[in-house]
Amino acid sequence: MRVYFRYAFRETISNLWRNRMMTLAAVLTVAVSLSLVGSALLLKQSAAQASVAWQTGTRVTVWMSPTASQGELDAIRTQLADSPLVHRCVFFDQARDYKEFLASLPPSETNVLTAADMPTSFRCEPTIPADAFIVESTFKNQPGVYDVTAPEQQIRQMNHAIRILQIVFLALAGVLLLSATVLILNTIRMAIFARRREVSVMKLVGATNWFIRIPFITEGFIQGLLGSLVAALAVTALHTWYPLHNEFALNNVALLGTNAVVIGVGVLIGSVGSAIAIRRFLDV
Repeated sequence: MRVYFRYAFRETISNLWRNRMMTLAAVLTVAVSLSLVGSALLLKQSAAQASVAWQTGTRVTVWMSPTASQGELDAIRTQLADSPLVHRCVFFDQARDYKEFLASLPPSETNVLTAADMPTSFRCEPTIPADAFIVESTFKNQPGVYDVTAPEQQIRQMNHAIRILQIVFLALAGVLLLSATVLILNTIRMAIFARRREVSVMKLVGATNWFIRIPFITEGFIQGLLGSLVAALAVTALHTWYPLHNEFALNNVALLGTNAVVIGVGVLIGSVGSAIAIRRFLDV
């Protein structure tokens, strides 16, 4: 067994050096393709994170009638507190709503209403943004409720835009990954084709398929590993030199996770690509 592993290691290093230009081409192919894949994955995570940040600010406002009784106010407060659809609520009395109303009007129109004319309100944050619609329909016709407002159109547009962005980035990563697989497969196949006579001779003298296959798979593994490490460095450099801002900004955990996926995919593509590429040359 030790002799076999020594042979496999020696053959792998020998093949890599003998075909160093093809090896360099394979490594660069993996590096460029997986750099784009890693960047697409980062953008997809960034879009998902921005979606969560935007949805956190979703608010449903339950406007109470100015003539609502204390019992009706208490009933709505209790229902909101007990509802699993509502994360938390803040109560605005007439004076607070009136002060906010004055801040939104020009001075010439501030005499239109008085504090006694203003409704009280419950400013609520739904458990998840989609619950805003259910909260609105649930409390709209309750006794003492004047109206319930929620940014329905904005929520729908935001969710639609984020969904499209995530699909686009995921599709881009998939296409680039497929392209990388095809390019690596062809590169390794060309390298093996150049040594097809060597493979045939080994078969004729009684070498098993796995005895022949292991050095090539190891070669593909090393090519995929080197290329994916270069790609991980490129993704890290992109994240460091051109950071995303505000709610799109990603932390180092997301970067490490993306690099782990990039390295894993590179190693997998190199190994599996080599195994597939050599199959046709084992039938002598």
